[in-house]
Amino acid sequence: MKPIRVLIVDDSPTVQSVLTSLISAEPDIEVVGTASDPFEAKDLIVKKRPDVITLDIEMPRMDGITFLKRLMSFRPLPVIMISSYTHENSIRTLEALDAGALDFIAKPTGDVRTGLRELRHEIASKVRAATRARIKPSVLFGKPEKPVPIAKIRPSNKIIAIGASTGGTQAIQRVLGSMPSNINGVAIVQHMPARFTKTFAQMLDTLFPMDIKEAEDGDRLDAGRVLVAPGGWHLQVAKGNKGYYVRLQDGRPVKHQRPSADVLFHSVAKSAAHDAIGILLTGMGNDGADGLLAMKQAGAFTVAQDEATSVVFGMPGSAIERGAAEVVAPLDDIADIVLSRLKS
Repeated sequence: MKPIRVLIVDDSPTVQSVLTSLISAEPDIEVVGTASDPFEAKDLIVKKRPDVITLDIEMPRMDGITFLKRLMSFRPLPVIMISSYTHENSIRTLEALDAGALDFIAKPTGDVRTGLRELRHEIASKVRAATRARIKPSVLFGKPEKPVPIAKIRPSNKIIAIGASTGGTQAIQRVLGSMPSNINGVAIVQHMPARFTKTFAQMLDTLFPMDIKEAEDGDRLDAGRVLVAPGGWHLQVAKGNKGYYVRLQDGRPVKHQRPSADVLFHSVAKSAAHDAIGILLTGMGNDGADGLLAMKQAGAFTVAQDEATSVVFGMPGSAIERGAAEVVAPLDDIADIVLSRLKS
């Protein structure tokens, strides 16, 4: 097979050099060019025809997001954003994901050379996943035109657990946007580093009527509340005298992920069993597949996003292969399926 052709767009010579070295070391990936700004990148895209682009957010002459939006309008290509750990950049990274970027890599603080080398597996995996991804029209963050009316949900102790990765920020929006403010407690694992998860939760909270926040240890998982696992921590659900609550754990990454959907789902299978609904959305890899199967075996209702609407079908596809999904459904049908289950 022909190697995956990558174009690196970054104004830092150091980042260009390190990324070129790391990516070129992979036998199935090659760097076909580097550009210091979007204007150089435009010419190289025409000449080199890359399969994947890595794109910095902060660059001279034109910022990465402006270039991304133009690229998606005229010549859509798989794009992986390169973002530094700042609050402002976490907001801009989410904007980039909604504008059509498939995923992002957070630039390490401190020694960039050493930090990027430690991310070698992540970088190569995301480049490979990008070539298998479906480029979707952008769905920008914005309040729903009409709020979902309060649903006549049958009183129950059921909780909802959601796992997602590549393409998940948009998918989670679509699911939550079709749910009422009185929805049962929701726990979410979206693969994302620290700082970015807090910004993601805050942004969701401005859009939807539920109480949405980045989870803290001991937070209650009550009706109308949505808790997002913080980057760098595993999220587990436990049951106490007053209902369900969450615990944060800084254990080792599971399937290269922390937070891990598997960790969340296994804890829900143990603590809630049949009083739970598990949802596995778009994402690369197979995190969540084993945990979703454990939930199903414990009596929970389980749903996986279908291939046609997934940006990357790795996670839900792995769950389906294991027989972990009771229902396989298009993204826009998942909320209605869940609500029907809660009303019955």
